[in-house]
Amino acid sequence: MTDSLDTRLLDRARALDAADPLHAHLDAFADAPGVTAYLDGNSLGRPLRDTPEKLAAFVREDWGTRLIRSWDEQWMALPMELGDRIGRVALGAAAGQTVVADSTSVLIYKLMRAALGAESSRTELVIEAGNFPTDRFLAEGVAAETGMTLRWLEPDPVRGVTVDDVAAVVSERTALVSLSHVDYRSGALADMPAITDAVHAAGALMMWDLCHSAGVVPMQLDEWGVDMAVGCTYKYLNGGPGSPAFAYLRRDLQGVLRQPIQGWWSAADIFAMGPEYVPADDIRQLLSGTPPVTSMLAMQGMLDLIEQSSIAQIRAKSVSLTDLAVEAYDDVLAPLGVRLLSPRDADLRGGHVTIGHPDFRAVTQRLWADGIIPDFRFPDGIRLGLSPLSTSHVETVTGVLAIRDALRA
Repeated sequence: MTDSLDTRLLDRARALDAADPLHAHLDAFADAPGVTAYLDGNSLGRPLRDTPEKLAAFVREDWGTRLIRSWDEQWMALPMELGDRIGRVALGAAAGQTVVADSTSVLIYKLMRAALGAESSRTELVIEAGNFPTDRFLAEGVAAETGMTLRWLEPDPVRGVTVDDVAAVVSERTALVSLSHVDYRSGALADMPAITDAVHAAGALMMWDLCHSAGVVPMQLDEWGVDMAVGCTYKYLNGGPGSPAFAYLRRDLQGVLRQPIQGWWSAADIFAMGPEYVPADDIRQLLSGTPPVTSMLAMQGMLDLIEQSSIAQIRAKSVSLTDLAVEAYDDVLAPLGVRLLSPRDADLRGGHVTIGHPDFRAVTQRLWADGIIPDFRFPDGIRLGLSPLSTSHVETVTGVLAIRDALRA
């Protein structure tokens, strides 16, 4: 019975791969010897096959040959140019509103502080109690610095934050609402346009954490009136470990909000070396120190692939992968007492599926030793992070079957 079920699931996966218009892109990613299924692309994306040569060429040529001249020739504009590319291919953002710099944490801090200094009569910062630790820790710190009151949302842990949850707490006291577009635990996909509208109806600013949605879920930041957003580039944008984050700031807020880390790169005249700080009035105002040029290289090839594929096709494959993971869960994991911790409806789910079982910490260790790489999340969850351009349907089913076998071991 088990063999026939496994065969049916794998045959279905092979058929989906054969029909997948993005299947050829799998060859663009570097092989990982000993890894049978990589299911952690929502934590760290795989490198592209040509990344080593591109990094070597950068050392030989842009840095090694052009030396400091490369700052004038290309590097000075790179944070803004790369931000524009991310905005165009992944965010639905027109040029001049997105910049690449710093870490996610630093950019969230900058925008939170800028937002909370915008209107002195507003005294509350709203954030979800189960949001990613960085977001919560920063909110606590910024509230302490500014004298703001924190309002904690406590939504259903699988369904995630809804517009009704937000509408119930925002008021004339709300300065900023900060939420994740895709929940890092359950993968729940928030209704960005409706929630943003509800926040604006209360006269507050809206900030979105896009770490688990940029590059896998289509969005229209401009059309939906989003005020500000931050996202990382090492997940679905495959920028490599510690690659810099990006920040979006709506054009009409530039030169109005003022970020707190006033480094020389955000000065109106960067080389004036003047006696006092005068901020730039465009997106460059979000920079602080010298940008990490080397760390901006790897993501550029992935942005090429996303643009060639289109974010709409990537989302379609993401839905196909996660639907198949849920189907395989129903067939082989639910009977073993494994819980589904993600929304079953693909319209309410981002790019990963989370499942839970008390034995999953030990199971994850066994899987890693066998070349099956999912992601464990405390206390007892495994996330199946299915990055559409680098993950096949067969790989997805292989991973789920391996979880079943490890549970039975």
